[in-house]
Amino acid sequence: MPQIPEKIHELTVGQLSARSGAAVSALHFYESKGLIASRRTTGNQRRYGRDTLRRVAFVRAAQRVGIPLATIREALAELPEERTPTREDWARLSEKWRSELDERIRQLNRLRDHLTDCIGCGCLSLENCVLSNPDDVFGERLTGSRLLPENR
Repeated sequence: MPQIPEKIHELTVGQLSARSGAAVSALHFYESKGLIASRRTTGNQRRYGRDTLRRVAFVRAAQRVGIPLATIREALAELPEERTPTREDWARLSEKWRSELDERIRQLNRLRDHLTDCIGCGCLSLENCVLSNPDDVFGERLTGSRLLPENR
């Protein structure tokens, strides 16, 4: 990993990519989604503050645990501009995500526990399938084939 001298306060997109492990295209995408910011030189080249390294690490860690980019952007918006997220920031923000992650874990555990039933019958019957229609919840509320639960 290339080292960047302390006297350099801004990074090129290539330097940020090399140091963060994120592809240049990912960095451009993060910027387009408002997760990181750059300034433009007179030659229209991107320059990122050194604090962007920690922001990219923050984004990638949150993505690895399944946090949507919109939620990550909201979390980063709570931090003052040009301040590196700290461990305390991560702890505070990740606590907000805990219940969402717990629910996702419950859903995955249920999927895992019923997967053999699905493979065993292979029918995906709307009446019987414990994965597509557990306890016939759709039959009680809706008519027709509605496999996706409604957004809350």
